[in-house]
Amino acid sequence: MADVKTAAKSSTSQAGKPKNSNNLLLNFLVVVACVVAGIVIYKFVLGAPGNFQDAEKHKPAGILGQMYLGGFVVPILIATLLTLLCFVVERALTIFKAKGKMDAGEFVRKVQYHLANKNIDAALAECDKQAGSVGNVMRAGLVKYREMVSNSELDTDQKVLSIQKEIEEATALELPMLEKNLVFMSTIASVATLLGLFGTVLGMIRSFAAMSQAGAPDASALAAGISEALINTALGIGTSFLAIVSYNFYTTLIDGITFAIDESGFTLTQSFASNYR
Repeated sequence: MADVKTAAKSSTSQAGKPKNSNNLLLNFLVVVACVVAGIVIYKFVLGAPGNFQDAEKHKPAGILGQMYLGGFVVPILIATLLTLLCFVVERALTIFKAKGKMDAGEFVRKVQYHLANKNIDAALAECDKQAGSVGNVMRAGLVKYREMVSNSELDTDQKVLSIQKEIEEATALELPMLEKNLVFMSTIASVATLLGLFGTVLGMIRSFAAMSQAGAPDASALAAGISEALINTALGIGTSFLAIVSYNFYTTLIDGITFAIDESGFTLTQSFASNYR
């Protein structure tokens, strides 16, 4: 049996490698697509002739023209914002699905009721109805729970430990799926601000360069430098704000799911210890 389990784990780990590679490739393609989209938006949307009062594109006619004057940092910030939005949507689809179709607290109470009546099949049916991470972990634990009920070789403490180990293994498979790609949000939260400050510094350099010219300063160059500074600051802070709010929102949801998983594991072990001494 030990050899079979070892082989199964080995094949599982090997099967997981291509999946991780595919995830990395997909994330890379998303980032590249967002960079291309950012450049296209900057060139053809913000830089459209209708957004300016002159052919040289020095006098903006509206907010889009002003954003275009922000310089080459603007398409980078747009790409950063688009990347963030992609992962916000992706995490929303994954995490809200992981929450399941039933409130975790209500689900655990129903499972407790069925286990108190020693109705394991009904408890497994509740897991199917929950259809989330908590239900998946609970189902894995219940399968081992039912197996331990008919096991006559182990004592109660060993059976409880076996159930607990099964729950821990199922949890270890669920949590990485919930936390995947959150690193992009936390990174963007910091990087977007730094990019905005970088664009601000470049704009201020242009502004002071225009002011330092001999004779009358170039008002057009001065205005362009100030516009570049302010536009990059606004885009960087706005993107960082959205990233921080999204990251904290999703981590709060994940903490709630993790707590529910821990509660479900405690429910199973305590139920077995009390019902099958």
